[in-house]
Amino acid sequence: MPNQAPQQLDIFADSHETALRNDVLLALEQRNAPAAQAAWQRLQLACPADEQLAPLAVLAAALAAALAAALAPAETLPFADHGALGTARARLLGETTPAAQRLFGPAAAPWLAPLWRALARRAAALPYQAERGDDHAAPLWLAAGDWPAAQLAAEAIDAWRQRPAPLAWAAEACWRSRGLDAAWPLLAALAWQAPARLDTVARRVADPPFNRLRKAFDARFDGQHGAHDLAWLPAWALTEKPGLAALLDVTPRALGSPPEQAMRLMCTLLRLERQGRRAELIDGRKALRSLNAALYATYLASR
Repeated sequence: MPNQAPQQLDIFADSHETALRNDVLLALEQRNAPAAQAAWQRLQLACPADEQLAPLAVLAAALAAALAAALAPAETLPFADHGALGTARARLLGETTPAAQRLFGPAAAPWLAPLWRALARRAAALPYQAERGDDHAAPLWLAAGDWPAAQLAAEAIDAWRQRPAPLAWAAEACWRSRGLDAAWPLLAALAWQAPARLDTVARRVADPPFNRLRKAFDARFDGQHGAHDLAWLPAWALTEKPGLAALLDVTPRALGSPPEQAMRLMCTLLRLERQGRRAELIDGRKALRSLNAALYATYLASR
């Protein structure tokens, strides 16, 4: 019996600390910056060793800065240059995002979305610079979950179809907003130009039908080029799903690489098969074999 009192006291202390911490979280969830700051100060005074103090402080500061920006027009002006955007983006990505993920878990993305949206608006006037990586409005709109705005920003870049980063942004935005069928022409172009970027986008979107197709491709296609094998996925996909020809055949012409030639030849072969044009079909199959023997073998095995 004598040992029960301290245990009860510990339980009370723990519940009081939890209540104080929840006060901060509730204010943050409601995006009430003054209440979040006040609740954080109460938690700090009562529980200075609380392990959540640091990440809570990061989010409270980010929320306070967002409120200040909304009240001070000077803080919402376009970024002066890519360096200023890069600094703000790095802070949001490197400090605020991990804190939000730690405290909110899966709910972190919607909480962070307004902060990414604010950066995207301020970055809208900055031109695309390949050497600046993600310092452009398009990936910021992606981070905010605004797919139409991301696609518009990416497609506003000069020659965006010939540039891997803008093409990847447009493909991801289209994929997320309109689905896999609509995105196939962009994904095919991305596969030919930058297969590693296609891999990154696919992992991020995590679309089950595409993942099943990708798994089958990895298991059955022996391209012997490692990561670059993914460039052949659009052509190979037609051996697995001939119905994709209607979607892939409208892909705008790119640089005419062997993987692109193979996909266009596969579309032609499928059309010749339907029309029963055997002589042309034989010539087309020979051309496919000269482009990629592994793809030709897969195609022939499905006939």
